[in-house]
Amino acid sequence: MSDTRRRVKVYTLNEERQWDDRGTGHVSSTYVDRLKGMSLLVRAEADGSLLLESKINPNTAYQKQQDTLIVWSEAENYDLALSFQEKAGCDEIWEKICQVQGKDPSVEVTQDPIDESEEERFEEMPDTSNLIDLPTCELSKLEEIADLVTSVLSSPIRREKLALALENEGYIKKLLQLFQTCETMDNAEGLHHLYEIIRGILFLNKATLFEVMFSDECIMDVVGCLEYDPALAQPKRHREFLTKTAKFKEVIPITDSELRQKIHQTYRVQYIQDVILPTPSVFEDNFLSTLTSFIFFNKVEIVSMLQEDEKFLSEVFAQLTDEATDDDKRRELVNFFKEFCAFSQTLQPQNRDAFFKTLANLGILPALEIVMGMDDLQVRAAATDIFSYLVEFSPSMVREFVMQEAQQSDDDILLINVVIEQMICDTDPELGGAVQLMGLLRTLIDPENMLATANVRTCQWKTEKSEFLNFFYNHCMQVLTAPLLANTSEDKPDKDSSIESTKSSTICPDNYQTAQLLALILELLTFCVEHHTYHIKNYIMNKDMLRRVLILMNSKHTFLALCALRFLRRIIGLKDEFYNRYIIKGNLFEPVINALLDNGTRYNLLNSAIIELFEFIRVEDIKSLTAHIVDNFYKALESIEYVQTFKGLKTKYEQEKDRQNQKLNSVPSILRSNRFRRDARALEEDEELWFNEDEEEEGEAVVPPIEKSKTEDDFPDSYEKFMETKKAKESEDKENLPKRTSVGGFKFTFSHSASSANGANGANSKSVAAQTPPAGSNGSSSKNTSLATTVTSTKGSLIGLVDYPDDEEEEEEEDTSPRKRPRLGS
Repeated sequence: MSDTRRRVKVYTLNEERQWDDRGTGHVSSTYVDRLKGMSLLVRAEADGSLLLESKINPNTAYQKQQDTLIVWSEAENYDLALSFQEKAGCDEIWEKICQVQGKDPSVEVTQDPIDESEEERFEEMPDTSNLIDLPTCELSKLEEIADLVTSVLSSPIRREKLALALENEGYIKKLLQLFQTCETMDNAEGLHHLYEIIRGILFLNKATLFEVMFSDECIMDVVGCLEYDPALAQPKRHREFLTKTAKFKEVIPITDSELRQKIHQTYRVQYIQDVILPTPSVFEDNFLSTLTSFIFFNKVEIVSMLQEDEKFLSEVFAQLTDEATDDDKRRELVNFFKEFCAFSQTLQPQNRDAFFKTLANLGILPALEIVMGMDDLQVRAAATDIFSYLVEFSPSMVREFVMQEAQQSDDDILLINVVIEQMICDTDPELGGAVQLMGLLRTLIDPENMLATANVRTCQWKTEKSEFLNFFYNHCMQVLTAPLLANTSEDKPDKDSSIESTKSSTICPDNYQTAQLLALILELLTFCVEHHTYHIKNYIMNKDMLRRVLILMNSKHTFLALCALRFLRRIIGLKDEFYNRYIIKGNLFEPVINALLDNGTRYNLLNSAIIELFEFIRVEDIKSLTAHIVDNFYKALESIEYVQTFKGLKTKYEQEKDRQNQKLNSVPSILRSNRFRRDARALEEDEELWFNEDEEEEGEAVVPPIEKSKTEDDFPDSYEKFMETKKAKESEDKENLPKRTSVGGFKFTFSHSASSANGANGANSKSVAAQTPPAGSNGSSSKNTSLATTVTSTKGSLIGLVDYPDDEEEEEEEDTSPRKRPRLGS
């Protein structure tokens, strides 16, 4: 917790009922000892002196006000208030107070106010009447004692007085002696009364009484009394279970007798709370809050004592990692650590930090790496639970370990790869373990989590993020995506195949468990798309990952098809033109359109999700995708009229064409080709700026090979066509002088690929609208205009076909860098 969250002002109420400021400091909640319990400490901001030390009393009424204020009274006319600088700090201290009192943190007052008339009567009592007179502890008085104990439970003041009387007279031990007498005599009535008495004493909720009742001398007799519930026909056999059935296992012999006694006591008291005592009613809900605190503080002491015994922990670790240790022994050791880590959750934040650092120094992570790879399912499950405690405590600690490990080990034995393999190989039909491991991986690769736990300056945050993500994508991503690639490896459709033949050649996994696993992997990849923009973009394009994912749109498992669609939806939601051009080039809307058409008239989640995808493109006006969809798929979609999405896309497309035509008409003809060439250069500069920004933000950017190969393959054809067209027109251009026509003297052909510009409809072509909004459709070439200046689109490059004096110089520039020409459409 940061200093600002701990910062408080301490106020006290003076005799004039005005709040006095006692100073500003930092608050903490600290467990002092068994008698003092949990206390609030406030140390002065200036010199660290103690401004306030206040025990959190189980019966004190604390009140939370205005989200940042906690008020309570410690004695007559002595009121205190803590005013927090931040709500988060107030909430944390309030939770500690409610935990001690057994209250829900959502309440604003922890105790009901005492009835004024009852309080006045209590104040008027003379000192001699402070204690309740207890009947003589004998068999004939058991019914009277039971009635007394039951009657005081409704009054906080009488409960307090009865507790003092029981404590001062050593009454509990006398009652337990009567229990032994009744049990020997088989006195059922007396045993039933003793059940009511002991249960009522537990509900007095006093730690001092618990110390007596839960001592080694008394606890088994207390359990015996609670066996004789009058509501049961036969008594329970709790003592038999605790002494004969329940076995205390020592993975390593514990030599400290106090520690052994504390472990036995905690187990038995937990058994009383969880098994023996009935579930408290609404009116009894806070009667056992002190019992909960008793168990809580016992666990704190056990963890602290074990943590301080370095010899014991070192021996446990040595046996856990020893190859000679047999499987049964190793299972017990892992279960011990699992319970040990569970107990650690009771520690204060600073003590919990020290606890996990101790485990890390002793080598908990290398040990987990060994046991997580074992065949024993119980051992793997326990190791996974321990790993989850470590990730929850400090993801940065785990990340640091695996990056250091990568310098010394092969990829297949890295801890994260072991975790991924356990997720992939989970034998549970419902993949319960895989779901848990996927959540842990998500925590480890979450950049926001890196920032939150690094606790360093901003530049170091970026370093941790960049280093770990580079490590993950270099060493682990191929392991994570292996099942996905394996299940789609033979299904890559032929670029020239039709929609029908592509669909029929696609085979998706029908196994339900495999489909669930692929859904988990896709969920993690979708998370990466949202949070790892640079790294995942390169990975998707290098591996052609989106095409492989969309093969799963044909799965018979609708949930898997929806996962694939969600992956595409997240990519499109980024509105990144690099992704858009990749989608257009690969014609990756085809499987989505197929799925929509195959779904027919069924109104289901798949239908709605696909419609929402296209509606998003329409509403966000993503021009390149709109042009691609209308050019290639509108005929298949125009019959869908129950939504206006596709007609809306067509309208957007036509509006953009009209807008571009108007822009062309408003530009003087002699400037047009130059204008477009300038735009191309500006576009290249924008792309370079984009990469430079990414380099500064995340590391060195790499142009995806898919884009590079497109440029290299397509340029020679475009350039030859340009030269042939120019030679064919040269003589005609010399004879016909440029003339302006009523429609602007331009002919502009829009095409989504080189093949469509020549009259063919290529399946894997790319829209010029990826960088230049469409100015005309394929059919616009049929409109005859006077040949003044003709602008032809060839793979997105706009070439002037009339020789002007400045053109020679510009053509020389273009010839010297031929790779730049196609980038307008790339």
